[in-house]
Amino acid sequence: MKKILYTLALVAGLSSAARAQSDVSLGLKAGASYSNFVGKQTFNEEYIFGFHAGVFANIGLTNLFAFQPEIIYSQKGSNPNITDFKNRLHYVDVPLAFHVNANGLFFEAGPQVGFLVAAQQKVANTSTDIKSGFNAVDFGYLAGLGYQRKTGLGIGLRYNGGITNIPKAYTTGNVTVQNNVRNSAFQLYLTYSFGG
Repeated sequence: MKKILYTLALVAGLSSAARAQSDVSLGLKAGASYSNFVGKQTFNEEYIFGFHAGVFANIGLTNLFAFQPEIIYSQKGSNPNITDFKNRLHYVDVPLAFHVNANGLFFEAGPQVGFLVAAQQKVANTSTDIKSGFNAVDFGYLAGLGYQRKTGLGIGLRYNGGITNIPKAYTTGNVTVQNNVRNSAFQLYLTYSFGG
């Protein structure tokens, strides 16, 4: 009897593994970003346009749920409402999105970590490297919706919100100051999935 149960368990496990392998798709994504800085120490900041692009793996957990890790190059930043003035931050983001699926339509949410690779402040035609003034890692979250199948084109809209402050703390006398400034970005994108 035990041998039969072990055999059934082994067959069930192999069937699940085979199904899981066939329910993984890889894909590309790219689109526009509309980003800003938010927080107590921001002053009349305006949104600026940028772009993002990268790769993802969509892993079906059940018919209803999927896990989608991604690696995305993403432009973020803001315009502090001064003529010819922009702050532009460049990140490699790693979103860990959990999808709820309904025949291609999906809703998503999850955590995200971003790694700062460059930062510039542009005034008129002059660009200055300001990376040293920002934290190297940015923790945040994502939420969105869209339409994506295991094979072919898809579309989505996502919001990225920052949890951690992006400027580095600094010390003045005996006082350490940490400005409350976080990333905020909307992303509209197209995907192409290579089905599993």
